[in-house]
Amino acid sequence: MRGMDPRTPPDSAQPPGPPRRLWGLPVVRAMGRDFLGFAQQRHRAHGDLSLMFIGSRACYDLFSPALVREALVDQAEHLVRLPRTIGVLQRSFGLGHGVITTEGATWQRQRRMLQPAFTPRQVAGDAAQMRAAIETALERALLAGADHALVDMQALFGRVAMDVILRTLFSRAADAEADAAIGAMGVLGEAAMFDLIVPFNLPPWLPRRGKAARRQALQTLRDLVHGHIARRRMQPDPAAGDDVLARLLALRDDASGEALSEQEVFDQCMVSFQAGHETTATALTWWSRLLAQHPDAAARARAEVDAVLAGRDPGPEHLQALPFLTATLKEAMRLYPPLPALITRHTLREISVGGWRIPPGASLYVTPWVLHRDPRWWSEPDEFRPGRFLPGAPEVPRGAWIPFGVGPRVCIGQHFAMLEMTLVAAMLLQRFDVELPPDAPPMAAVLHVTLRPKGGVRLGLRHR
Repeated sequence: MRGMDPRTPPDSAQPPGPPRRLWGLPVVRAMGRDFLGFAQQRHRAHGDLSLMFIGSRACYDLFSPALVREALVDQAEHLVRLPRTIGVLQRSFGLGHGVITTEGATWQRQRRMLQPAFTPRQVAGDAAQMRAAIETALERALLAGADHALVDMQALFGRVAMDVILRTLFSRAADAEADAAIGAMGVLGEAAMFDLIVPFNLPPWLPRRGKAARRQALQTLRDLVHGHIARRRMQPDPAAGDDVLARLLALRDDASGEALSEQEVFDQCMVSFQAGHETTATALTWWSRLLAQHPDAAARARAEVDAVLAGRDPGPEHLQALPFLTATLKEAMRLYPPLPALITRHTLREISVGGWRIPPGASLYVTPWVLHRDPRWWSEPDEFRPGRFLPGAPEVPRGAWIPFGVGPRVCIGQHFAMLEMTLVAAMLLQRFDVELPPDAPPMAAVLHVTLRPKGGVRLGLRHR
């Protein structure tokens, strides 16, 4: 890696980076082959701030926590989501103009209205529904009452995450709905990944494999969400209740007194499926594999759970008393962030980052995978060391760990996600020992919107 400090740029017109040739096709090809490996290669070759061109678009990589915060926090008002990314999300998941796809005053209004519905205090009220979903899924993990089984962990946690969404969003748990939603999300996720990697929009009339399946999957989710909203609207007081939909319907803008529009309510429900299913399931899948591979850490986490809970169900009140369990989850998300590849921003005006002038219309790329494995911030960065996240551990720069993003657009559901994952982890360890099969393949990651384990993860679960 270059030893250059990007804050004292040399006398040149632009930062270093891959050669500009053939309209960026070699860059696109390298991204398609190994997106994460190519990002690490750019960092090693060109330093903390580098420039590459895709077509005529200037794309700046920010590879240090200080530069990431300088851009995405200090100059957030001059940045927007990459318009093409917003378009992919709207087409792939049927989103309209919700908090995940809007900018400016519209986004500020929606974020301001939605924030109170996802505070730690509000989210704590979802714990009972979460526990019910987790309990049901774990009971199914061992078939026919067996003491031991080899379990597909991605499927297990995917079902947990979908049941949690349905219960906390709509106060409803239905196997048929969960199965249909899981299938639909799989189809839409594959389509979105293809669209995000291809650096241009394909004409809508162009024949594409899976186009009909994509359309049907989107209709499945739309029908599910619209059906629940319509049934709730028919009740005497639609905003009565403890679920997320009731909270969305009860929200009012402090400034105007307005409620969320019908489209905004629908969009936020769809975002819950898009953001709260595969990311959570994938994070838990990596966590379970890492614990199985590190039995000492698993034993310590299990002992902490047993001592704190003493056989009781976990709840929000126990989170602070489970620091090592929490640390294992955070370390798993450091090594294998569910969304490892890209946080993109589009510059509305010229800005300065690290002393370099970045023109309007440029793209900024932030790659959590690279930040999370930088040896400057993390000793032995490729090793599983939960102690990094325990109280008293050496501090790392803000922005070196960003599984939920950074800046004003940090994930609004991060408290929900951490509560859900901690409850799942605690309840799993209360009931089972997690074992790595002798023939388990080495850990390898595949980028598929989220970062999935290549070949999946099958682990032995043995009743304690």
